[in-house]
Order: sequence, then C-alpha cells, then structure tokens
Amino acid sequence: MSTKQIHFETLGCRLNQDESEGAARAFFKEGYQCTMEAVTSSFECNSETLLCIINTCTVTNKAEQKARRIIRMCLDKFPYSTVCVTGCYAELDGNSIKAICPERISIIPGTKKYLLNEIASGLKDFLTADGNKTDTKKLDDFIKRGSVFYDKAAVKTGVPLLAPENKAVKNSLPLPMAFTLYTPVFEKHSRASLKIQDGCNNSCTFCRIHFARGKAISLGIEEVLNRVKELEASGKEEVVLTGVNLSQYAGDFFEEEKVVRKNFAFMLDYVIKNTKSIKFRISSFYPQSVTSELCQVLASDRVQPFFHLSVQSGSDSVLSAMKRPYGHDDVLTAVKRIRSVKKDCFISCDIIAGFPGESDSDFEETVRLCKECSFSWMHVFPFSPRPGTEAARMKNQITQNIKTQRAAILGDIAVASKIAYIKSMEGKSFNAVVENSRALRLMKDNNQDGEKIYHAVTDNFIHVEFKSEKYFESSGIVRVKINSVLEENIRKGKEIEASASLI
Repeated sequence: MSTKQIHFETLGCRLNQDESEGAARAFFKEGYQCTMEAVTSSFECNSETLLCIINTCTVTNKAEQKARRIIRMCLDKFPYSTVCVTGCYAELDGNSIKAICPERISIIPGTKKYLLNEIASGLKDFLTADGNKTDTKKLDDFIKRGSVFYDKAAVKTGVPLLAPENKAVKNSLPLPMAFTLYTPVFEKHSRASLKIQDGCNNSCTFCRIHFARGKAISLGIEEVLNRVKELEASGKEEVVLTGVNLSQYAGDFFEEEKVVRKNFAFMLDYVIKNTKSIKFRISSFYPQSVTSELCQVLASDRVQPFFHLSVQSGSDSVLSAMKRPYGHDDVLTAVKRIRSVKKDCFISCDIIAGFPGESDSDFEETVRLCKECSFSWMHVFPFSPRPGTEAARMKNQITQNIKTQRAAILGDIAVASKIAYIKSMEGKSFNAVVENSRALRLMKDNNQDGEKIYHAVTDNFIHVEFKSEKYFESSGIVRVKINSVLEENIRKGKEIEASASLI
C-alpha cells in the first residue's frame, strides 16, 4: 500500500456519495490510501495527498458556496495536491471554479465523472518527475481527450458506452459509462447503495440538475441483479437504490430474444425474486409514479418501510408553474397507497417555500397537504433562484423575508410531525443497522458499567442510540425496541432521535 493519499469531499445527494465511494474504491485497488472525512480548519497540512477530489452539488446557492469554501480549504491544507472538482456544479460552472486557482484546479465535468476510474489506474502518468506531486496540466490534457474505452460504434444516443466484457455472452449489453463508478465495498457508509438511474427528462422550472446530468439513462436489469447479488454475497443486509429520478427508470431486459425496456416496479420485483434475503430501500420517487403495480412490489417484507416523495408544493397552481408532472391529489393518493401496503412506514418529502408567485392561499394549500399527509419528516428549502432556470427569470419573486417565514412555519410542522411519528413507535421493535460513522467511538464511549454507546438506523429510518456491553461491527444488524423520542434533539436538528434498548 502506497503512503500517498487521495482525499475525497462529497456534497449533495446520495447519488454523489455512491459515486465517490466507487471512485475511492478504484484508487484503493491501485494501492492508494483514501480519506473521506470532511476537511476542517483544524486539519494539519498534508504533503502526502496527491489528489483532492471534490464531488459537488448545484441544487442551491448554499451548496455552491460550500463547494467554493471547501475548494479553497483543500488548496490550503493539501499544498502538493491537484484539487480535482467534479459533479453537477463543475459541469455547469467549471470555468469559474477553475479561475479560483488555474494552476492547481482540474475540472472533470459531472457527465465525465467516470474518468476517475482511468485517472486511478494511470495516476503515475500524471505525476511530476519526482513522483511527489500531481501535474495539473497533464491531468487537464487527459480530461480534454476523454476516455479511451468508449465503444464509439455503440454510441447512438450521445450516451458514452463501455463495450460488454464478452460480446459472445448471450444477453450481454453495453454498459453506460455513467455506471462504471461502482463498488460493493463502502468505506464511509454503513448501508450499501447502488446507482441504477441517472439524468432526468423533466424540465422543472426551478432545477438545474437536468442541465448538469443530462437525459435519463438506466442500468440494465440483469446488471442491477448482478450488482445486488455481489452486495449480498459480501454480507450486505440492505441496499439503497439511488438515481436522479427513479420514476424514470427504464432498464433494458431480454424478453423472448428481444431487448425491451422495463419500469422500476418490474425491475424491483425481478431482483427480489432472484436474490435471497438482502433488503431494499428506495431513495426517492415522484407521487404520480406510486402506482398499484408498484405497491404490489412494495408490499414485500424485503422492501424497507421508508419512502421519500418529491413533493415541492401542495398547490396545483404552483406545481403547474414548476412544471411538475403531478398535482395535490396525486400526493394524497401516493401516501394512502403506500400506507395501505406498509405498516409503520416512514414517509418524508421535499418542500420548497416561496416559489415565485406563491400566494398566501397557495402556501396554505401546502400547509394543509403536509398536515393531511402527516409526513414523518419534511426537508424544507426556501426557494433558491438558480442561474439559467425559468424560475430565476420569473417576475413575481417572493421576498426573502416571506420565504424565511414560510420555511420556518413548515419547519415547525416537520419537527412536530417527526416527534409524533416516533412517539407512535415507542414500545415497538425493529431491526437496525449499526452506523459506520460511529464505529470509531465504540471502544471510547464507555460508561462506568462498561457499556458501549451505539448509534443505529432502524428499518423505518429512526436514528437511535442504545447501550450494550457486547461489541457490534458497523453495518451489523441488531434488534432494538424504541423506548422514547428525544424531542429536544429533534428540535435542535441533532442526528439521534430516539433512545432504544437491545432485545
């Protein structure tokens, strides 16, 4: 193992986290040490780091501001490192990022993130003569040339493809390059995740992601199955299925010697039937896509009782202005269908407060919907105008003061809803995954009785704390009973939401 290090910083969604884990695995296989803990001002300068890879997000202004702050901090803390910026922000604003420090920053557009695989295997070619520093210009030149592994003859839709490993094998399909950052081993996260979809065909007026990640593409169903089997064989108890828009999943599948496209419900049912015991968690879904067909699959005891709906507003007029493909009633129907097939399920959602033109009555519709649905949690965002989007150019912008007020009201509802949900779970028992992020604390946080403090996440996504004299590996499964909701922790935004006991 080399003493040279690769440092990773990841902002934004679970999809970014999954891709960073895949890239880290590629470097680790080449003999490099990988660090994934977020850099802070207290970090000591490190001369052994050859490359800082920053996987960025562009959902909000704050996400971009945080990225710039981390970039500058990495430039300072890792003086011999090239800072390699990728992700959605790098895709859309690479030139402005490069301008921060042209001689030390390399830009990998988010749609070329897969190049990290080739950079990992050929990093020695990008080093200076003494081997102690990355040559940023060499790296820039490589990124401009792009991958040497495209199956250019197979590229018909503008999607870079990797040729099948063995074209003679029946049912062997080209693999979109966007799915090559994959790993069955996770360094930072206790729960495995698997990217099965990327991009989005919608053009929502507030969103830049469809600009950054392009049109929707999907991982073929047999490849999804192969990767889930690999995770299961490695001992993983659960996998989170991720994508930009899982509602647009359309995976290639051989049926009667023909390649056909199948939807998410078919894929999930097929993978469940062809694996043994691994459980599945779904990262996010659009309300109108929660069909009766999908719910028949969600009823499986191998689908975890946790669901996230992309809602954004409860007002039909606002949803129309957003160009969302559903309405108020679709959200209600989705929630009712999920709860009809999944007991004690946790349902969260995203809400935007203060979208342009949102009237007081529109906002009240959102409040009414949130209360009627009794969401277990709500991720509330004041509207953030994003450059290049229709919503940023709309004339009827809401003042920052009103956006803040409305977000605060929704935030209070979110806190009250989570407290009520967890309180209703008191006395009930669930399986839970011991958190990897707490693994380093296990042997340190001993009380006088010798009990160790553990953090875990239940099947229905309650973050609990329990004590035990036994030692549990991170990612291990334990059975816990919810004792009490920690109301003050929830109000303060702390991670641990309930106390529990081992059973």
